[in-house]
Amino acid sequence: MGTLLPSLLIDRPLALIPALAAAVSLGATLSLAGTVSLEAPAGAAEALQIQLEDLELPLSLDQLEAWSRRPVLTAGAVGGNPTGLQARSPAELDVWLDLLDPTSQASLRRLLQAPLLRDRSFGSQLLDSWAGGQLLDEVGDLLTTADGRSTTAMLQTTMRQQLQQRRQVTLLSLLRGLPEPRLHLRLDGLVALAEQWRQQIRHQRQALLALQQLDLPRIPGRTPYLGDLPRGPQRLLLPVPHRRGPLPLDLWPATAAEGAHRPWLLVLPGLGGNADQLGWFGAAMAQWGWSVAVIQHPGSDGPALRAALEGQGPPPGAASLKIRLQDVKAVLEARRRGQLALPGEGVVLVGHSLGGLTALLAAGVKPAAGLAGRCSQAIDRLPVGNPSRLLQCELADTGVPAPLPRSSDLRALLLFNGFGSLLWPDGAGASLPLPLLMTGGSLDLVTPPLEEQLQLFLPAGDSRSRLVLVEGGSHFSPVRMEEREEAVLRLGQDLVGADPVAVQNLLLGISGAFLQSLERPSLLPAQERSQQGVRAFILDPAAARSWRSLLPP
Repeated sequence: MGTLLPSLLIDRPLALIPALAAAVSLGATLSLAGTVSLEAPAGAAEALQIQLEDLELPLSLDQLEAWSRRPVLTAGAVGGNPTGLQARSPAELDVWLDLLDPTSQASLRRLLQAPLLRDRSFGSQLLDSWAGGQLLDEVGDLLTTADGRSTTAMLQTTMRQQLQQRRQVTLLSLLRGLPEPRLHLRLDGLVALAEQWRQQIRHQRQALLALQQLDLPRIPGRTPYLGDLPRGPQRLLLPVPHRRGPLPLDLWPATAAEGAHRPWLLVLPGLGGNADQLGWFGAAMAQWGWSVAVIQHPGSDGPALRAALEGQGPPPGAASLKIRLQDVKAVLEARRRGQLALPGEGVVLVGHSLGGLTALLAAGVKPAAGLAGRCSQAIDRLPVGNPSRLLQCELADTGVPAPLPRSSDLRALLLFNGFGSLLWPDGAGASLPLPLLMTGGSLDLVTPPLEEQLQLFLPAGDSRSRLVLVEGGSHFSPVRMEEREEAVLRLGQDLVGADPVAVQNLLLGISGAFLQSLERPSLLPAQERSQQGVRAFILDPAAARSWRSLLPP
């Protein structure tokens, strides 16, 4: 999944998911139900009726727009008002909105004025996408007509009309364009969505506390000495029969003598990710004696994401999984034919996010039957606490590609922020009689570790398998963006988590130790490892079961 799903569900259309959390703050203040940070769609052509149980509050769209444009006064500007408070006006709406804390006021102003869709072509592509349809269905059920009908069709039509008339669509312009004079916003539904997010954060905090209760030896990690790394990889354009053009590969041949007898590593980036974003892993592993090839998947990589944002094509999604599997198969066959100049015996599949899901299918792990039924329950409401479920359920619509036959050369799997709990509800580890290293982060709100990595890991089918949770790690910790790069997606600190380079150094040491355990009778011990201010919990199957037993049901 990599950088794409967050870019569609957090950066662009959401304005929509962070947006869904926003009206909650306003509604919670008005209803005295508590506080939540603000950002959610609300409004109508002339008036909006906010409803939460028996409380109803009519809002004028004109007053809401006037409030959003009123300048914020700093402390001392009007009789020492605290920072963030605005000048009073007699409008009743202002009195309610000024009850919000300054942060929530700023969030609501941004929501009302910021573009929901910036580009006509990209907006049209998004509206036609599977994920976009799910999102509009949810919003349409929360923002209804006065007689309770969904506004999904109205929202889609109005967005298309405004995209034809202008390059940007704001929330206020969208609301003014809806053909209903009075709409109702169901705050109880918004509160339920916000509660999903809060519950997920609480669960992950509780999980971290439970990990600290395990009796694990504390072992200090050492920052890997990488010495003089190669200047860059060898770029190979591999002709493949299933694509019109060649398949780009970054090759990092092992520089140590052990490379001839160790397995080589085939690395698969996440959705919307590039090969060079995992070059930190390839360069280090090559120096330590493992040859590495990193695939760049055209059509679901960074250029494809950029093209979608510029309106030149549909956003890549679950449908790309089929051709990604064909890419893996072609590379493995080319290696057997001697077309890849990489030393090594056997292969280890390494994947980040959707690359990890690809690796499981490439390893022959067959998904359980009944995905459509599980998805009907899992996305009955928008899964804001686990956005990876949207992509998994898109597979129920597009079809799950058949797994590849398991290669006799396959030695292990190494998955960063892997997911697939709906595909393998009883875990993928039992169906994989090979060592599995599964890593996740305590701040990962895209593929949450309890629902995804832990569930996939257990029951582990090999005693050498290990589950790793990095405290402060996020979904994007394994992705390295160079300063000189113009990032397609600008991520906030809350999505990046702990210093990515420190997390990557820690993951390098753990990955190297795991790969070395494949060569020796001694296993990588369960432990708590700290390095450069970052802590990781490394669990063997028994410790992972103990961890799960400490978690609330």
